[in-house]
Amino acid sequence: MNSMTKIKHQIKSNKYYLFWGAATIAVVLGQIYVGTGYRSMSQEVRDLAEIITIKIELEELRGTGGGFIY
Repeated sequence: MNSMTKIKHQIKSNKYYLFWGAATIAVVLGQIYVGTGYRSMSQEVRDLAEIITIKIELEELRGTGGGFIY
C-alpha cells in the first residue's frame, strides 16, 4: 500500500467519526430539548389540576353543590 492510499483511508475514517459524533450530539441535544418541554408541560398540568381542585373545594364550602366548573 502506498502512502497516498493510506492518507485517503485515514481521511475517510476521520469523516466517518465526525459524522457519527455530530449525529450523536444532535440526538442527545434533541433528547434534552424534548425532556425540558415535557417537564414544563407536566408542571403546567399540575398547576391546572391544583386550580381545579381549589375551585371545587371553594364551591363545596359555599354550598353551591354542582361541582361543575365552566
